[in-house]
Amino acid sequence: MAEKQLHKLNFDVAKPSFDRKLTIAVIGGGKCTAQEAALAETVGRELAKRGAILICGGLTGVMEAACRGAAIESGLTVGILPTENPADSNPYVQIPIATGTGYARNVAVVRSAQAVIAIDGDYGTLTEIGFALKGGIPVVGLRTWSFYRNGEEDKSIIQADDAVDAVEKAMALAKGQKLD
Repeated sequence: MAEKQLHKLNFDVAKPSFDRKLTIAVIGGGKCTAQEAALAETVGRELAKRGAILICGGLTGVMEAACRGAAIESGLTVGILPTENPADSNPYVQIPIATGTGYARNVAVVRSAQAVIAIDGDYGTLTEIGFALKGGIPVVGLRTWSFYRNGEEDKSIIQADDAVDAVEKAMALAKGQKLD
């Protein structure tokens, strides 16, 4: 009898009784303009208000501004760092993950999310966009890269009008909803 009770106890403990939160990656350059920082901060705030976990590369620029916005709204922030030292993260990263892998960490940033919001960005951001799209993870863009294939615009990146629009689109896509 005790063995059956123990088995039932282990089974009950193994099943979580909570819904998994959505994780949205915010990607962009380590250097950005004041306007791009304001967009990123608003994105961070809006993600936190909606209960999403913000994941990013954990450094400066767009990443720091997005984390700052999430922190203002008491949101959870995760930074996947290219370095070996968790102290290298920006001050708004609550969970720093030090990888020591350099730009290879870009794969982990986007593959840990159900959707990606790209704000501006340089070639590192471009690699993250590529990894996300190759992995079937939707990318919403705010003043970021655009693509052309065989002379035709490739609309793989879903363009957003502003920060709130970007968050609404990313959240819907992360939930598997179609956009109109």
